Amino acid sequence: MRWLLLGALLCAAPPAGALPPDAPDAASPRLSTKIRLEWGLETQGSRAGDSQKLELAAEPDLQLPLPDGFRLEAIGRLRADVYDRLGFTGEQSLEPMSRPIDVADHADLALRELYVEGSVGPLWLRAGKQQIVWGQADGLKLLDVVDPQEFREFILPPFDESRIPLWSLDAELPVGKTRLQLVWVPDPSTDVFPDPGKRFAFTTPLLLGPPAPPGLPVRVRHVDRPDDPIADSDAGVRLSGSWHGWDLTANYLFHTSDIPLPFHELSLASGTPSAVVRPGFERTHLFGGSCSNAFGSVTVRCEFSYNLFYHSPAKSLDGNGVVRADQFDYMIGLDWYRFEETLLSVQLFQSWALQNASRLVRNLAETNATFLARRQFLNQRLTLEVMWIQNLNRGDGMARPKIRYELRDRLFVSLGFDWFYGKNRGLFGQFDRNDRLVIGLEWGI
Repeated sequence: MRWLLLGALLCAAPPAGALPPDAPDAASPRLSTKIRLEWGLETQGSRAGDSQKLELAAEPDLQLPLPDGFRLEAIGRLRADVYDRLGFTGEQSLEPMSRPIDVADHADLALRELYVEGSVGPLWLRAGKQQIVWGQADGLKLLDVVDPQEFREFILPPFDESRIPLWSLDAELPVGKTRLQLVWVPDPSTDVFPDPGKRFAFTTPLLLGPPAPPGLPVRVRHVDRPDDPIADSDAGVRLSGSWHGWDLTANYLFHTSDIPLPFHELSLASGTPSAVVRPGFERTHLFGGSCSNAFGSVTVRCEFSYNLFYHSPAKSLDGNGVVRADQFDYMIGLDWYRFEETLLSVQLFQSWALQNASRLVRNLAETNATFLARRQFLNQRLTLEVMWIQNLNRGDGMARPKIRYELRDRLFVSLGFDWFYGKNRGLFGQFDRNDRLVIGLEWGI
């Protein structure tokens, strides 16, 4: 069934028409490869000086022209780590067609993207394994939830690396002065989390819920994952256009929430009370939109969304372990380009629980602020950058200064520091002992 579905996606459009004006030139085949080497050194406590990772990744990218203006793009990734402190896990979260292949104890091989794109008259189509990106936020996500995410290194990697491409169909059509995007995702893969004991395994009650009462045995069943490419498929629509200088979008997505929920029940099967946890997922709706406009050297950005959402309760054994609490989220960002080759950016994220707030681990309103400063020197060969994210409820956060230098064309070296702080109940504070120095090398051939 899945292979028939894949064939239908790749053959969804007969080759005809031309690519959009902003598509890459596909006049001849192109093969390129990006090679990345990163060495992460622990800097905190008794682990200071230990290697957190020594990872090599190679990503070949093939672009192949097809008849009548269509093109095929295929991107692979071979990833190996000398250490297994971050993990190569989470395969059960992915559909078999989307899973990487383990080629060694600390190495895997993945098909990152494989799609065909082109136009049939005014209709532009892209079918296959791909990334579908919504939203403009930096550091944290709000609207960018079409594809799930790999949390092997929390939110430290760039989104285009941590985002999990899915088998999907993306169709776009001009409608008057606007553009209509229709998305169908028959790939029920979900977020990938590291196993317990790995460096960035989640421990905060904000994500895991409260612990069971002392002395109460807990039995955890297998996660009930979505697995039907039709019944569990996601679908979305986005309308984009301009009005008086503002770039606007309206978004809707019907999808499976990518975070498993700890459904549970009390059992007396063995004569002794115990809690039986059956993790599962809920279908949900997202309504949202975005806007942006430039006023001289300042660009204003905003995103907002309303989610039919489900959370873990603050008290263990509350109901069936899941509380319905819809969320209203928004982001307001300001980007300042006043100085040449310099960007200063601030963002405010706020999330409101609209129901049952007193029953949740999280606060009624959760607020995060981000600050980004980036400056380029030496004809853009040297880049200095610092990213800071601060939670205003619990006082935890992280800061990431980084230096990147282009030694020669497409050969870069970098030095960065990832610093977490705060109490272990916080989203960032749970990784307070994971501070690291990262030395990187990137080569494009």
